[in-house]
Amino acid sequence: MTVYFAYRQMAPFGSSSLLTVDLGQQYVDFFAYLRRTILHDPSAIFYSFSNGLGGEMVGNWAYYLLSPLNLLLLFFPGGSLTSGIFLITVLKYGLAGLSFAWLLLKVTKQDGLMAITFATAYALMGWAIANQLNIMWLDALIFLPLIFYGLMQLMTTGHWKPYIIWLPIMLVVNYYMAYMICLFLVLAFIWLAADKFTTWRRFAAQTGRFAVASLISGALAAAVLLPTWWSLTQSKAQYTVQTFKWRFELFPLKTLSKFFLGAFNFDQMPNGPANIFIGALALLGALFFFVDRRVALRSRLAAGIVTIFLALSTCVQPLDLLWHAGQFPVWYPYRFSFVICFWLIWLAAQTLTLDFRPGPIAIGLVTLVVALGCYYVETNLKTFKYLKPNQFWLGILFVIFALMLTTFPFKKHWTYPLMIFVIGVTEVTANAYLDLNNISYVSQSEYGNYTAELQRLVNKTQQADKGFYRIGKTFLRTKGDAFQTGFNGGSVFSSALPKATPTFMGHIGVPDGDGFVEYSNGTLLTDSLLNMKYYFKDKQLSGALSGSSMLPASSNKADLADYRIVGQDHWATRYQNPYALPMGYAASNQILSLKDTTADPAQYQANWLAALTGNAQDQHLFTAQNFSQVAFQNINQQSKITGAMLQKKDLLKPGSITLSFKPQDNAAYYLTMGSTVNPQNATFTLNGKSLAQYPTYRNTIIVSAADHAKGQTIKLTIQLKKGSLWLQNFTLYRLDTTRLKQATTQLKEHPWRLSQQSDRKFSGTVTATANRQVLNTSIPYSQGWHATVNGHAAKTYKTVDMFTAVKLRRGTNHVTLAYWPPFLNLGLLISGVTLLLVCGWWLVIVRRRR
Repeated sequence: MTVYFAYRQMAPFGSSSLLTVDLGQQYVDFFAYLRRTILHDPSAIFYSFSNGLGGEMVGNWAYYLLSPLNLLLLFFPGGSLTSGIFLITVLKYGLAGLSFAWLLLKVTKQDGLMAITFATAYALMGWAIANQLNIMWLDALIFLPLIFYGLMQLMTTGHWKPYIIWLPIMLVVNYYMAYMICLFLVLAFIWLAADKFTTWRRFAAQTGRFAVASLISGALAAAVLLPTWWSLTQSKAQYTVQTFKWRFELFPLKTLSKFFLGAFNFDQMPNGPANIFIGALALLGALFFFVDRRVALRSRLAAGIVTIFLALSTCVQPLDLLWHAGQFPVWYPYRFSFVICFWLIWLAAQTLTLDFRPGPIAIGLVTLVVALGCYYVETNLKTFKYLKPNQFWLGILFVIFALMLTTFPFKKHWTYPLMIFVIGVTEVTANAYLDLNNISYVSQSEYGNYTAELQRLVNKTQQADKGFYRIGKTFLRTKGDAFQTGFNGGSVFSSALPKATPTFMGHIGVPDGDGFVEYSNGTLLTDSLLNMKYYFKDKQLSGALSGSSMLPASSNKADLADYRIVGQDHWATRYQNPYALPMGYAASNQILSLKDTTADPAQYQANWLAALTGNAQDQHLFTAQNFSQVAFQNINQQSKITGAMLQKKDLLKPGSITLSFKPQDNAAYYLTMGSTVNPQNATFTLNGKSLAQYPTYRNTIIVSAADHAKGQTIKLTIQLKKGSLWLQNFTLYRLDTTRLKQATTQLKEHPWRLSQQSDRKFSGTVTATANRQVLNTSIPYSQGWHATVNGHAAKTYKTVDMFTAVKLRRGTNHVTLAYWPPFLNLGLLISGVTLLLVCGWWLVIVRRRR
């Protein structure tokens, strides 16, 4: 794999990198956060304001960052982080092979080149190649053989230690993959119980040991599992499927195509059959297991039941949901298929020993099954877009070679292991080469240059202002840029994102999804309320560089005209927001009772402000405006724009609508656009330039259209990409900037003056001029935040279903907010007590043996 990556010029060998899809758009940012937290800011371990508007981090650590190999990333700063990712990737491939080879040497007859062949097939299984970019999942390949060995020891010798060492480690390293391994352990126990069965009394003892050892393993990992469970209840668990149907998700035989090398491409990432390629030798060996008379019939029957269950899991909806903890995967389907590959290779390793002599019936049955499978794939080859004919016939060739070798009568000659090695390793290597050639990657310069420039902007801002504030920007490489360069932002892409965050962002007109938010559509009002004190804007370059930038634009923020320029360089300009409110301030307690259900983001924002100021007039901050002129081209005339259904007159010709307005003052103007008015359905041009906008949104968004443009004609052209377009929630609004200034000035009068601040603790004084006031903050609400007011514990309240507030008494109040992960103390107690009991029990046994 190292040679292949060098050939592809992956960093550090060239100009490319391993960054692709989620590894480039998500995980690399968490790795940068890991470095910064360990080396520079330990206070962000449990909570970080780089996590969207702010969020707990235990769930993110447990899912993305607890692999021991990640510590190697500490030696790769800045743009060299991609080289660190390369290093841990190849190490995980190597350790997976080593782990499986160790298992074979310990409990099977395999050794030498035979063991290396099976270990390589395991390390380079189709699942590993397809999910190489999901780098945190690869640890499962390393620990699965060790846990399986522990289970075998538990069943056969009664030794507990290997099982209760490796399983808890896996539960800590990545609970998600560990969950799938735990399900597989139940299946493996069924097979081992049948394979090793002697008496029912012994079976009962084995069952008891398995159950108790599994509970102990869970208890040892409770310090991570319990706070992670709480995190999941706020995020992914809220998307759990409540109903399902007993049906096939795809025709079961389609999965057979995945046994051929090279049967993977980018289109297989969102959906497709399970990636279960293991090579022809391992596949034939697994089939021969079921006709091998050396193995007891009950063992083969139990193995058959396990295999059928695993096979049905790749196509039956409820079983698929079971493996994915009740949720349909978003991309990367059948994530559990690594256990299928392990199981099949394990069966093959049991069978293809040097003393294996299949009879004619066994050879005939296996050959017939393989021939029928190949015939099905060949007759349906055109439907498998990911499998090319030359790859299919190359796979047939390897099947023929493998069949000849497995039935070869003179296996004890020294050339036999060598031939097995050459054929087996060549096929899985070719599969890796073909699969990964189908994937494109982020160049090193694209990642490094962008990151270096953003880091420069962040450093200059933080050096000039040591306070607590958030930073917005009009460009992005990823939604995790705040993690990457260490600032408090408003965007994030995380599987552990609390559901409340995207819900709130959708209310205020910002793009959101189940696992992400992108603060690209802030208004003057939301920037103020969310403490967006600084903004970075990409420059429009001229001359030879016109139209190019290493800072890809993501929003059209005309309202930056209201902000003050505080610095700039060749690529970007830094702005300071004069309306930005502090992290906390005294506000009306009306915010505690605000229940706003409007779907209009402009009105939602105004109602939010009015509840804070206690001034009902602030509800009219935004007023709808009419367009001064509307021109239709190849589109039927419409008398009303909002909610109009635009239809092309001639479907073969371009169709567009141009809307114009001329501001009568220097106020800020915004457009709201429903989810149907998106870049997939139309292109947008504002004053002759393409409208920059993050393309994915599922709710109505609000777009900055003009500011300080008195007397200028603003033209927006919408060109249809399809035959029709629904202008859902399409409205032009004017923001009363004067009233906004008055409201923000009022809220700034009594700020929370912080004497202590970190990611998990804020302390300071705030003055309330009346008894009916609260300390309103832009800290996202969580059970982990604990408040004290004047030295006494105080209740925290949730505002707009998102933020934290504390009631105040009239006068000066000293308020402290500190964060501690829920259930962490309980988890530490359970893990600590269990560890002491296990160590004490082990010492007693050692003393008895002595």
